Amino acid sequence: MVHEAALRIRVGGRAVSKAQLTHILDVSEADHITVHVIPFDLDEFADVTAAMVYAGGTVPRLDTVVRDGPHGSLFIESEAQLAVYRTLFRRVEEASLDPERSRDLIYRLAKEL
Repeated sequence: MVHEAALRIRVGGRAVSKAQLTHILDVSEADHITVHVIPFDLDEFADVTAAMVYAGGTVPRLDTVVRDGPHGSLFIESEAQLAVYRTLFRRVEEASLDPERSRDLIYRLAKEL
């Protein structure tokens, strides 16, 4: 899942940004990769501003959340805290664009460049 803001930020100029978006489109076609975009107009998550990486697998108690902040990364592994982030992750996933609409948005952004 990626916020639309991250897709619109130009790093390295127009050509590099377009290549990055094209790469996301290319890898999103793989069977084991799903891309969901959280669009700007999704009001429910306007206050969720910090990056979160949720690394989960077949054994939920081994899951880890990584939050980046001004003083470094924070690794969250306790079951109580993970439950909060699992809920947040599910809410974001349910509200985000589905993979097809996400690819459509990324394609439009790439064309704008």
